[in-house]
Amino acid sequence: MKLTRRQFIPTAVAGIAGIAGLAGCSGNTDETTVVEGSGSAETGSDDLGLLEAGTITFATSPDYPPFENLEDGEYVGLDMDLGRAIADYLGLECAYTNIDFDGIVPAIVAGGQADAGLSGISITPDREEEVNFTTPYYVDNQAVATLSDNTIITEDNAAEALNDAAVTIAVQSGSTGADFAAENYPNAEQLPFPNFTDAFAAVNSGQADAVCGNAAVVNQMLAGAYTDLHVVLTSATGEEYAIAVSKDNEPLLDALNEAIEALQDDGTLDELIEKNMG
Repeated sequence: MKLTRRQFIPTAVAGIAGIAGLAGCSGNTDETTVVEGSGSAETGSDDLGLLEAGTITFATSPDYPPFENLEDGEYVGLDMDLGRAIADYLGLECAYTNIDFDGIVPAIVAGGQADAGLSGISITPDREEEVNFTTPYYVDNQAVATLSDNTIITEDNAAEALNDAAVTIAVQSGSTGADFAAENYPNAEQLPFPNFTDAFAAVNSGQADAVCGNAAVVNQMLAGAYTDLHVVLTSATGEEYAIAVSKDNEPLLDALNEAIEALQDDGTLDELIEKNMG
């Protein structure tokens, strides 16, 4: 089978362009690597420049549901299911290694820790200077949430009220949520955290007035542990999620693109989105 790079945006992406959010990458590596999934063959895997023959290793920060999370030691979420499906298509085993969100792109650039980055990473010009991206598999927007009893920042005045020196906005380090907050609310103070869940906890505990990040993730958090918060602002940024690959590994980029296209064509990607996003 000849692997060719296909330039397209899956119909699943277009179908969900109205949802919301973004993400980022760079930090410390967790030594634990969990291997999951099983490929049916290893044909051609030696040509993909993998760290371990027969296994594709994805760097991820599993604190970003519904894209990636750890539940009872198992990697769950859209990205995690997608990684396993890609590995199966390519006839490979699938492995995940934990790296702080803002450290994933630098890790892919440096090499030696993972073959690709799969962690809700949105395509940005700055990141494209460092790594190659596959064709997109999801589109998201940005959202800002506050405690429901916050009477200073409301849905009616959020855009103006957030841009105040007295306001602290919690974000995930290196994320496009942090970029969005900095660009749109330059007067506010940013409070960065390696994990997005910590950013939510900061609002819940009163350390921060608001949290900014991917709308799909914000909504997931509000439906789970952070029911005392609500969304006060959503921005249709239409950012595209894709897998980050070293610029020195075109064969792997081509293989991943072909796998994503195949999973879109046979309906698998839509099924995974429906399963994880509801």
